[in-house]
Amino acid sequence: MKYCSNCGAPVEHRVPPGDTLPRHVCPACGSVHYQNPKVVVGALAEWGGRILLCRRAIEPRQGFWTLPAGFMENRETTAEAAARETLEEACARIQVGALYTLFDIPHISQVHLVYRAQLLDLNFRPGEESLDVALFDEADIPWREIAFRSIERTLRLYFEDRRRGHWPLHTGSILPSTNPPFD
Repeated sequence: MKYCSNCGAPVEHRVPPGDTLPRHVCPACGSVHYQNPKVVVGALAEWGGRILLCRRAIEPRQGFWTLPAGFMENRETTAEAAARETLEEACARIQVGALYTLFDIPHISQVHLVYRAQLLDLNFRPGEESLDVALFDEADIPWREIAFRSIERTLRLYFEDRRRGHWPLHTGSILPSTNPPFD
């Protein structure tokens, strides 16, 4: 950030009074511009034991498979974000269930939340951000083509939990990898 969004003056990067972290501070009007992690919300949508995946039409990881997910918008709940993203990316309607995974990804300043969900019907198709959408059995998941580690971990946990018949909330952190785009 170079200029204040309130008055247009150049900003300084310093620790403001009463804070402990450097922020973008406007010396002209005093505004402190906070930059906080982004929340990414998605749905693990099920139908007859199969999972809905979307092949990404956009970067990052264009051409790779993921659960329908994206950035939460202002003025929506996380469950509403999961349903909206599923509708946008897969043109699919879902009944959102329980929160299933919550992963902190501090090195890219994101938090990923995935809800379990049920597809309401089979009327789905690729949205603008998807090249393809399909239902997958566990044996058919394209594991080497999963776009993000949080999604791969969510899928693996789902199939383990399904075998056990136990659905806990999973939380944790995903740390930097040797393959940074795969976060």
